[in-house]
Amino acid sequence: MKRIGAEDSGVVTPPRYDRGDWKAGDGVFNAVAMAEYSRRLADRVGMLVDEDKFVVLLGGECSNLLGPALALKRRGRYGVVYLDGHSDMRTVDNDEYVGAAGGEALALVTGRGQVDLTDLERLGPYVRDEDAAMLGYREDEAYLETLREAGILERSALEVMKDATKAAADVLKHLERGELDGFWVHLDVDILDSEVMPAVDSPDPGGLQHEHLLSLLKPLLKSPKCVGLDVGIFDPDLDPDGRYAAELTDTLVAALNG
Repeated sequence: MKRIGAEDSGVVTPPRYDRGDWKAGDGVFNAVAMAEYSRRLADRVGMLVDEDKFVVLLGGECSNLLGPALALKRRGRYGVVYLDGHSDMRTVDNDEYVGAAGGEALALVTGRGQVDLTDLERLGPYVRDEDAAMLGYREDEAYLETLREAGILERSALEVMKDATKAAADVLKHLERGELDGFWVHLDVDILDSEVMPAVDSPDPGGLQHEHLLSLLKPLLKSPKCVGLDVGIFDPDLDPDGRYAAELTDTLVAALNG
């Protein structure tokens, strides 16, 4: 916290992760508890946004985005920059079934999926398709057709690596429009190549190096329209000596300090 001059705003404790007797076809598992947690997380994030503070949310997996997305929808029209090695656009319309919300997070915040997650407080969708951007997916992305049919601005990992600064500029041109109140940045660290970030649940080759991620994040986080960042998927159990955590922290600190 000292390295970025941050204040500790506390912890919103998630419920126990319980799949119970879930079986394929039952929808997103742990959905009831996730919805309740998302409301509480939205309360905390919203309080900080109202105090004009830039929010850095650390934790869990990609469904963490539901809380900030709900908080911001309560306040106006906001976009999202989704930085991830996967599009997370899985739905019952493009796959056999859904299950882990992390693989459906972008779909959920844009209104695709079961209403107990996509329409909390009758505010869904939390983000319009035209107010979203998705960057970092690999060339074998399974749900690219859904992403493109939605008209969501997208760039593959290869495109980002060719010119990360331009990719960020494209996003800012898209999301710094006058009708938007601001935008949120979601970072799944599996956007990084598995050689430099294997401490994730779905490590894949063909991803970004730290220098690419830094070049992408810096201008996004510096934008006056950006209100916060969430970081997820890093698994400390897969990083016993802390090497990958240290490298990731250095990248995030450099990006946040601009």
